[in-house]
Amino acid sequence: MAQLTRPDTRFRVSFLSAMEEFRAEGRAGEDSMIGWDLTRFGDTWESEEGFAAYVRETLAEADRPRAEGFVCQTSWWWVEGEEYVGRISLRHELNERLRDFGGHIGYDVRRSRRREGHATRMLAAVLVEAHARGIDPALVTCDADNVASRKVIEANGGVLEDRRGHKLRFWVPTRA
Repeated sequence: MAQLTRPDTRFRVSFLSAMEEFRAEGRAGEDSMIGWDLTRFGDTWESEEGFAAYVRETLAEADRPRAEGFVCQTSWWWVEGEEYVGRISLRHELNERLRDFGGHIGYDVRRSRRREGHATRMLAAVLVEAHARGIDPALVTCDADNVASRKVIEANGGVLEDRRGHKLRFWVPTRA
């Protein structure tokens, strides 16, 4: 059964395979966590040392933002056995940009593992973490044309507040 785990070098091989799936979708360079990581770190992942540095950097974001204009966030990987299935991050606070377009939580599931319920279960698990941080409700956004993500958010109790540009904004109750 898949579960949340903090980023760890033991998942390197399947992580690299997943990143190739995201790269093939054209995600490098896009304005997302996956796009940022592919652009900023992708060339370093082939070496064990480079990948270890990336994992350390990702873990450190819980205590310091990744860059100017970002906020602290805690990231988890959704894994099944030794296979990296996806990622999800909880942003500890909202800045102006996140209030409009990013929300508290962002997630991605690798293409080969979509439509298996992983995103729904990932989000449910991180809503517990959000509650523990005092976030209730959590803002979760998705692209207006991303029907699958909208269903994930609604399955977790998300209530649509509005649309801003190409993003739908939902408030999702967190759970103890």
